[in-house]
Amino acid sequence: MSQSSVQNVLTARARLGECPVWDAAHQQLFWVDVYNHRVHQFDPATGNDRYFDVGDLVSAIALAGNDRLLIALRDRLAFLNTQTGEIVPFYQIEFPHPNTRFNDGKCDSQGRFWIGSISEALGQAALYRYDLDGSLHVMETGLTISNGSGWSPDESTFYLTDSAQHKIYAYDFEVETGAIRDRRVLINLTDEGVEPDGLAIDKQGNLWSALWNGWCVACFNPTGQEILRVSVSVQCPTSVAFGGTDLTDLYVTSASVGLSQTEIQQGFNAGDLFRFSTHSIGMPTQPFLDSSRDL
Repeated sequence: MSQSSVQNVLTARARLGECPVWDAAHQQLFWVDVYNHRVHQFDPATGNDRYFDVGDLVSAIALAGNDRLLIALRDRLAFLNTQTGEIVPFYQIEFPHPNTRFNDGKCDSQGRFWIGSISEALGQAALYRYDLDGSLHVMETGLTISNGSGWSPDESTFYLTDSAQHKIYAYDFEVETGAIRDRRVLINLTDEGVEPDGLAIDKQGNLWSALWNGWCVACFNPTGQEILRVSVSVQCPTSVAFGGTDLTDLYVTSASVGLSQTEIQQGFNAGDLFRFSTHSIGMPTQPFLDSSRDL
């Protein structure tokens, strides 16, 4: 699949575009610009994009009922009403190490929210699971940039990216309890020097990963073998999500933060939103299922 098949669908010029989430009910894409404190709502049918300024770093989102998103701010979880823009925080964390914040997150099929952190100190980030009863559980430690996550179609395997380690891990997953165990390295990109970032899973169990500093999105089969690489016109694609009426379109967010003027000139679409058609069908978006807190 060539670069020409990838469309630039929104000139966003985001500093750090991240966490695209497809809303099938409204056929729209939500995504965030972390450092500009914005949650975006993009309508592919019209090309219109609007955003909510949430007043803090925002790194991850999940659907959470009618006109509501769960959003992960620097050190808080909150609900965002997409009709009024009202923000209602409901959980705050004290990270054990300074200069740590929430990073990428996603919901499992039971509606639990899995959210990682990013730390400036090596090995000081973690992966958390926020349950529907309001409890937060530490699921993994020793990470540095907890990033893209997902589940195999049969829900027997959980995947987690540590971008700083250039690796995507696989774990055994227990649906009922949300337990993970037996971590192993599924994909190791250390020799290439690129960093796997956000990821999405298709119904065949393949992993689609945005490769930071790689100018591409790579697709790996469930054994970790690379089977496809799709070039994009930006140095730092950040995350991916399947969307469209049949979940065959892959949306790609990107970043401009940290790039030199020369690098931006080489990839002047840095920070924009992209889309390309695939021969795969994506897994549907899982929402956060807590309905006890209404805006």
